Amino acid sequence: MVPDVSTGSDTRGLINYLFGKGRRDEHTDPHIVAAWDMAGAPDPGRDPEATYTQLAKRLDHHVDLRTRELGKKPPQHVWHCPVRTAPGDRYLTDAEWADVARRVVAATGIAPEGDEKACRWIAVRHAADHIHILATTVRADGRRPRTNRDGWRAQKECRKIEAEFGLRRLKSGDLTAPRTPTGAERAKAERQGQDVTAREWLREQAYAVAASVRSIDEYFTVLGSLGIQVKPRISAKTGEVDGYSLAAPGDTIWYGGSKLAPDLSYNRLTERLPTQEVADRPQQVADPADSWRRTESAVRTARTVLDAGDDAVAQGHLEAFGDTLHNLARATPGPHQEQLQAAAQAFNRARRSAIWADHQAATELRRAAKELAYAPNLPGGLAIAVVFAALHVARAAAKWHEQRGHEQQAAAAEQAVRHLQDSYRQAAEPVLADLSRRAPRPATARRFEADVRAAVPDHADRVLADPAWPALTTTLARAETAGYGPRHLLAEVAAHRELDTAERPAEVLNWRITAQPNRRAQAARAQSSRSTAPIAQAQHPTPAAVSERPSERGRRR
Repeated sequence: MVPDVSTGSDTRGLINYLFGKGRRDEHTDPHIVAAWDMAGAPDPGRDPEATYTQLAKRLDHHVDLRTRELGKKPPQHVWHCPVRTAPGDRYLTDAEWADVARRVVAATGIAPEGDEKACRWIAVRHAADHIHILATTVRADGRRPRTNRDGWRAQKECRKIEAEFGLRRLKSGDLTAPRTPTGAERAKAERQGQDVTAREWLREQAYAVAASVRSIDEYFTVLGSLGIQVKPRISAKTGEVDGYSLAAPGDTIWYGGSKLAPDLSYNRLTERLPTQEVADRPQQVADPADSWRRTESAVRTARTVLDAGDDAVAQGHLEAFGDTLHNLARATPGPHQEQLQAAAQAFNRARRSAIWADHQAATELRRAAKELAYAPNLPGGLAIAVVFAALHVARAAAKWHEQRGHEQQAAAAEQAVRHLQDSYRQAAEPVLADLSRRAPRPATARRFEADVRAAVPDHADRVLADPAWPALTTTLARAETAGYGPRHLLAEVAAHRELDTAERPAEVLNWRITAQPNRRAQAARAQSSRSTAPIAQAQHPTPAAVSERPSERGRRR
């Protein structure tokens, strides 16, 4: 059951909508199911003599008295809360919806139970699956009601109603969820043939750009290069930017950053996107794979933090991990890219909570995530190793949120896990199959078997029984060629991740070894670099850091 609280200032206009045909003639049999006083609330839906104006005057009675007393109308005096059942829920009778309405207005402070001076309100039903509660927020004693955190309180009451009415149990929120599109926004998207609204599209573009840039100025620049309209807000006191709004290409509707999502507000962005000079951007390195190795290492560290870290530190890593997913999806082309993009979008909800984020503690992961925006595409084993590590972080994030009662975030993290699993399978299965086909001769495999038994004796039987064992032998042979001793390497990488909970321990070891650098190549580069000039700086990240060019927005599907 989903409540959605908003406010306005036009009682008559909202009544006209509630009792009208709807924007697409979807309203059927509109009528009042509950009110502050059923006898005193004329019902234009059922009484042919009742009018919209008559009902509006009854509802606005206390508002008009206060207006005459103070000389001006109270601001935002119309309180509106649609309450909708979830798809698949049973049909509720008018009497049940009336009970829902009375409980919601009591819980939110609009009309506390037994309060004879409470606000006036009505609940209108014009569809099978929802009602609209309309209230005017001036009490009979002239005071305004105490409606602080009314959205959260409405949600909390709806969770109780779901349990008592036998309805689908939805996830409780913590006021960190982004605003859902309005009915008008959805209708506009439908008319334009779009599957998502402008608000949702802008939100995803903003997240993807914020993940790839290194300063707030660069954030605005890249958004503009995508055709998105950017309107900075200048403070009258300081003369500096203190906010911004975005509009889709060619659109006239603007959305403030905080209206897209709480962590896209100007203040929240500047916490993790301080102004930096171009010279501060990462430099190119001799081995492009180094950026991927640093990312894999930083992602593994994030899992350790989520398993045992401080809450603020963990929250900082969750937000940085969200950026990592966006850049990982951009940097790994292939059939699995679509699932990576879906994982990044799903995790946008899991990256936010009411816990304060220590961004400084997540500097290493955030820096590594930014490097992926500059790193060249690197399909193959190393990129899959990063996806594999990300999958385990998403699982840890779901567990972390669940332990703290963050129901919506835990569900979003689980959704990201499913997308990452699909992406990993699509990318890893052909690579593992190829490694298995290239397995070394039996004598070498037996030597590696002895190394496994010596290095990880408690897990050796499971490693050797893993279907990925032949692939691991190929990876061990390559690591040996790169300058590693297999036995020492196995012990080292096993220490980086406990194997007790690993379903496929050979796969865990395979991708950890894959992420190790080539020692012989490193030594050769170190020797040659002594006589070379300093390396040039990286190029500015391209707009390809986001999922869609502005010219494609009009045919969004």
